[in-house]
Amino acid sequence: MSRTLLLPDASGKLTPYGLTGTTPIPPARNAPAFNRIVYSAAHVVADPLAAIDPWLQCAVDWDTTIAYRRNLWSLGLGVAEAMDTAQRGMGLDWPTSLELIRRSLDAAKDFSAQGGKALVASGCGTDHLVLENVKTVDEVIAAYEMQMEAIEKLGGKLIVMASRALARVARSPADYERVYSRILSQAKQPVVLHWLGDMFDPALAGYWGSSNVEQAMATALGIIAAHPDKVDGIKISLLDKDKEIDMRRRLPSGVRMYTGDDFNYAELIAGDGFGKELFHGQSDALLGIFDAIAPVASSALGELAQGNLAKFHDLLGPTVPLSRHIFAAPTRFYKTGVVFMAWLNGHQKHFTMVGGQQSTRSLQHFAELFRLADAASALQNPELAVHRMKTLLALHGVEG
Repeated sequence: MSRTLLLPDASGKLTPYGLTGTTPIPPARNAPAFNRIVYSAAHVVADPLAAIDPWLQCAVDWDTTIAYRRNLWSLGLGVAEAMDTAQRGMGLDWPTSLELIRRSLDAAKDFSAQGGKALVASGCGTDHLVLENVKTVDEVIAAYEMQMEAIEKLGGKLIVMASRALARVARSPADYERVYSRILSQAKQPVVLHWLGDMFDPALAGYWGSSNVEQAMATALGIIAAHPDKVDGIKISLLDKDKEIDMRRRLPSGVRMYTGDDFNYAELIAGDGFGKELFHGQSDALLGIFDAIAPVASSALGELAQGNLAKFHDLLGPTVPLSRHIFAAPTRFYKTGVVFMAWLNGHQKHFTMVGGQQSTRSLQHFAELFRLADAASALQNPELAVHRMKTLLALHGVEG
């Protein structure tokens, strides 16, 4: 099969593109245990045959969705379940999210029973509320408690997701302190906190009670310092490596920084060795991009665990331009690129998304994503990827 195809450039002009011939990164299935805790936020696979209105209703292909989680576990990656990468708040409602969490936890138990390691943490939020109807902080607390109880009843570890409802009704940092102190005091095991910047979700602007990042950070750090035994770590997604480094150096001993920086993850995971406290000088990871580049990430993390820092960067470095493209503004549409990669790599038979979100990016965007994925050795089956890219091109009227 030809490895050459016509791709549009930014101006829409079609030019021939041939795959670079770079050998795909083999999955590191026998890699040593990583020396970072790594979660991949995982996408969901829509059911394209369901008789629904895609913009209004949600239908999930459960078998394919769970099979992808097994793939992530087989590569040594944990799963951050029912997060924004799974289109939480952008097509995936709370009842479907809870069913996803239940199925994922059941699959993890089965995977572990067969001798594997299946790390799962699940998103706990307030997204079942009708945002326009929320008036008080007490309603937010009750919403968190409801989801918290449901997930913990299944045996799940919590990722306490940033709340659109809280951002709407909070009037000061004290409101955030009140909500998080209440939730953390009840948690059955240490949780991962979640700080998502407004580039990912405009409804979260001013989170922690201030539009000033330094003031917001001080509030979050104060909450963590008041409950260090209930906080495993905090994931921040601000796309600003300096702010992440500043915050991780100020975390209490034993509390991890989970990088959610899909622009600078390679250097943040590698770390800078700052200070005597281990976690102050390096970031663990909770990343959406690791869904799209799982085999490459697994191989790179295996090299890091063996002390091969140069090889770690050689493998992971070329994926950064790909990630920056997938997460380009409007950043909230990054899920489309993640699912597109899953389709190119054969993890699902179609390029259809919950909520019809496959329509959020242009053909030019997909074409550049294809080029960058090739350059990053992230196309695991190049011939299949070319065939599927040509299918998408044909749907847009591009033949040949």
